[in-house]
Amino acid sequence: MRRILVVMCLVAVWAGGSWAQEGDEATIRAAITAQVEAWNRADIPAFMQAYEHSPETTFIGANIGKGYERILERYQKNYTTREQMGTLTFNDLEVRMLPGSCGKAEFAVVTGRFHLERTQKGESKKDDGIFSLVWRKGPQGWKIVLDHTS
Repeated sequence: MRRILVVMCLVAVWAGGSWAQEGDEATIRAAITAQVEAWNRADIPAFMQAYEHSPETTFIGANIGKGYERILERYQKNYTTREQMGTLTFNDLEVRMLPGSCGKAEFAVVTGRFHLERTQKGESKKDDGIFSLVWRKGPQGWKIVLDHTS
């Protein structure tokens, strides 16, 4: 009887973790959708809400930039008009949840492709590329702590 009870408890813990991870993935995907919507209405501050507001948040592109404010300034410098921002789409999105030692997802890696359909180019010349994002679940929910876009 004890063995059956132990097995049932283990199954319940595993199933609960699986449901939680599905919810976490859905939350991250919703944040990515909100980013696309913000970008497409030329709202960089709203686009940046997915990033952790921290001096440690990192963006890797042609250079490495650290800090939320620095990343925000980079976007604002490179995309000064609605025409330069254009319309953003993400494709081939994959979300991989990374459980910590307790079994709960603490980090996630998101990979995919981006495309900008636009009529003007500012400082940023690239219309297509790939990206990997590291998300961390913290006090403010799921936030990007590292963005590597090329």
